Amino acid sequence: MGVKGLQYFMEKCCPETCVMVDFREMARQHVNSHQQGSSTTLPTLVVDGMACLRHWYSCQAWVYGGQWKEYMHCLKEFVGAFTTAGIRLVFFFDGVVEEEKRAEWVNRRLKVNEEVAKVFRYLKFHGQQPGQELFCLPSGLATFSRFALKSLGQETWCSVREADYEIASFALRHNCMGILGQDTDFIIYGSVPYLSVAQLRLDTMTTVLFSTDKLCHALQLQKSELPLLACLLGNDVVPEQRMQRLRSDALAAYRRKHPQSPPQGEKIYAVADFISSNKLSREGAHGVSCLPLTDREVLEKGVLYYLLPGQQPLWDISDTSPRSPVCLMKSYLSPDILQAAKEKHMRAECFMVYNVLYDGVVECSNTLEDGDDAELIPQAIVYQPCRERIYGILLPTNPDSGGRAPTVREWFVFPGNPLKDPKVVSPLPLNHSDLKRLWFGKDSETKGLRISTFLAVFELDEFSVEHDRLDGSLMAVLCLVTYIAMQVGHLSLEDIDAYLSQAICVRYKSYTELLHTRVSHVEPRAVQLGSLFVRGLTHLVAANSACGCPFPMEQLMPWNTFDGLLFHSKYLLAHSGRPQEELLEGNASWVSLFRFLRELVLGICSSRGQTIQSRPRITHPGKHVDHSEQWRERGAPSGQHGPSPQRYRPQTRSPSGQHGPSPQRYRPQTRSPSGQHGPSPQRYRPQTRSPSGQHGPSPQLYRPQTRSPSGQHFPSPQHYRPQTRSPSGQHCPPPQHYRPQSRGPRAQAHVFTEHNRPRSTRPNRRRYHLAPRWQNPHPDFP
Repeated sequence: MGVKGLQYFMEKCCPETCVMVDFREMARQHVNSHQQGSSTTLPTLVVDGMACLRHWYSCQAWVYGGQWKEYMHCLKEFVGAFTTAGIRLVFFFDGVVEEEKRAEWVNRRLKVNEEVAKVFRYLKFHGQQPGQELFCLPSGLATFSRFALKSLGQETWCSVREADYEIASFALRHNCMGILGQDTDFIIYGSVPYLSVAQLRLDTMTTVLFSTDKLCHALQLQKSELPLLACLLGNDVVPEQRMQRLRSDALAAYRRKHPQSPPQGEKIYAVADFISSNKLSREGAHGVSCLPLTDREVLEKGVLYYLLPGQQPLWDISDTSPRSPVCLMKSYLSPDILQAAKEKHMRAECFMVYNVLYDGVVECSNTLEDGDDAELIPQAIVYQPCRERIYGILLPTNPDSGGRAPTVREWFVFPGNPLKDPKVVSPLPLNHSDLKRLWFGKDSETKGLRISTFLAVFELDEFSVEHDRLDGSLMAVLCLVTYIAMQVGHLSLEDIDAYLSQAICVRYKSYTELLHTRVSHVEPRAVQLGSLFVRGLTHLVAANSACGCPFPMEQLMPWNTFDGLLFHSKYLLAHSGRPQEELLEGNASWVSLFRFLRELVLGICSSRGQTIQSRPRITHPGKHVDHSEQWRERGAPSGQHGPSPQRYRPQTRSPSGQHGPSPQRYRPQTRSPSGQHGPSPQRYRPQTRSPSGQHGPSPQLYRPQTRSPSGQHFPSPQHYRPQTRSPSGQHCPPPQHYRPQSRGPRAQAHVFTEHNRPRSTRPNRRRYHLAPRWQNPHPDFP
């Protein structure tokens, strides 16, 4: 984001512009220089929330849908560090995407789509969370971060235009000590010091300050000339390729003038020299006048983008009036509704409502979705019916006297959507009272009306009775899981069990307890189901906002309803055929609540003619990178072949502890009339703790065997992996070190001890490691 290449230029080519600073010392100097009489005010730091998301989300697990309780702890630590230093924080988040930046927004979303596709290819092949090179933020992180910070008592704002502009204006207007972010546009604005969140160290309260003054000195430019520099280099308003010819001419002239100059950074030096040489003044932009008219207009628009209130451009531009959002729905709505929507939006108290009421445009960024999964449809399509009903609450559904009816344009990112044009959606009529009563009514009947309207958005009017029996968080889970079950045709009983069991368990676990959650491997389908649930929570928040907030927003937040890694563990257990008692960790009251919610969900689906069937899926770790090399390295004798990679299925132990038959001859078993499962050697069982606290037999203890010349099995030393300790102190193997067994009779696994550990005969061979969380980043907890 920001000016193309400027960040790299300052860090690599002009390091004197990057100054290490201490926040506490900056705050002290700021107070001394702005002290008015005997009264002192806390120094204020404006925080670009969108730029800080990657810094805030320091949780090791990210692919499962979000570790929301741990994320809340990270935010508390961030806020606490600045509070202790005596610094007041003010947070800003993007509330809209301006049309001038739509093309750039689309390009970025399509690039992220490619990264998401790489994530799922990695998951299918390796069965583990990818490294940081493929890191993707959990879905809905920006939306929920606003509410999280407000719940921590922080001043939080949502923009009604470009957030960078509002941040720079606020900082200038309120004499703030600086802006914390990661966007070089703040260097161009130059209102207050720009501080890097990427270089932030909370332990020492230090970071890097990018000095506008030092940059101007190095480029021999005035501060007022920086907006033109930014536009000629390319930014979010002026595409980089638009000014390519002018930059090429400037670079050629600079090389003629400075033939010995190093190539590094010469593009920016050349553009700066072009600006200085053409003596831009209030009378006109002589060097820019050679540009075509359309390019000049784009350039002028880009320069105006950086003008804060009270500032003037370098040369006379016909229209310098400040940009303000235009309400396209003004003719359909009353002024008090529009004013209330804007105020709630700016205070970050609602979601989606302002965007619908002002310009009729709604967007949704990338979600972790597998474009190759034909069963699970994208979340944008799953939740479209409920969005149409939300629009029906906010907008009139009947045409006006001119035959016009309002519509909403949706920019929703999902695999296969080229984002060339928005999808035009019409509001769906909904039997509800007028919007004024929903928002401003104070009588007792209005409360019931808000709840019934909320349930009608998801077509769950039958749950009106359950509202008094369940708290808001459970009601949110009940509505969301039921809605997903009705919309997603291939959802199984096991998926519903995973959703409900994790939602119950997460209520009673602290973030430190959730750190101990383990999964044997990563299942791509569970990854998408986790993201689908979290995106559903954003639609619950939108419906709650449109209906006048029948539920406190805090009850709909993911840190009260969802944990990605916990859901993944429940998914693997449910699809392994584990009993409900094990899913609910042996807690009788949890089991009772689970069965009650499960009966409600299945009852609604049955009444709508939809039967949810049991379809356990065989889950297994990913395959090795090079199958042929894998079998060669295992030294299979002539005539003894390992399993074909195309037909490979992971092997498990039978209930008696013996290895089952060769996976190639496996035939899946079905449930008997009594409801019991027969032994299924193909069904992988991750290890869990029984209610008594003891560990049961685990297929992870398996170690591949090789055959000696005499035909006897002996343990293969190169496949040994060290064991780890469970929280109870007992040894248990990391499940990610599972290795498939070659064809032939199976023998009992041999577990090495500390004293008979063999050395690897191939210490440099390639192995695959499945460990999204196995190395605990929190040393205080085992």
